[in-house]
Amino acid sequence: MAEAKQGDNVKVEYTGRLQDGTVFDTSVNREPLEFTIGGGQIIPDFEDAVVGMKTGEAKTITVAAARAYGHRNDDMVVAIDRNQFPADISPEVGEQLEIRQPDGRVAVVTVAEVTDKAITLDANHPLAGEDLTFDIELVDVG
Repeated sequence: MAEAKQGDNVKVEYTGRLQDGTVFDTSVNREPLEFTIGGGQIIPDFEDAVVGMKTGEAKTITVAAARAYGHRNDDMVVAIDRNQFPADISPEVGEQLEIRQPDGRVAVVTVAEVTDKAITLDANHPLAGEDLTFDIELVDVG
């Protein structure tokens, strides 16, 4: 049985849960997640957990918010005057929008609140502030 190590291309089945048990992502009924260990494509603690696993092995890990998507930052939540939005956009709470920043970069924000006067946008990652638990099974080492 192959053992996963740095530089290996691996495939894993996984389910990610919040502390209350809510599933936020899973590979069940989809293709396994494929990545290169050390490639920086996924949360580092998830990557590190796969190192040393053998094909068919399973484990559960918990990643603290600070090591996942960081803590929530209230400075990343802003209310924009409704008249600054294009008239043809009718944002809804929970909707994700792409906005162009003054330096030209594009940021993804989530609509947090909509009133007659303002639209509140949240630029925090949707999982910011959450400790994440992952059930991981190593399916293949390439």
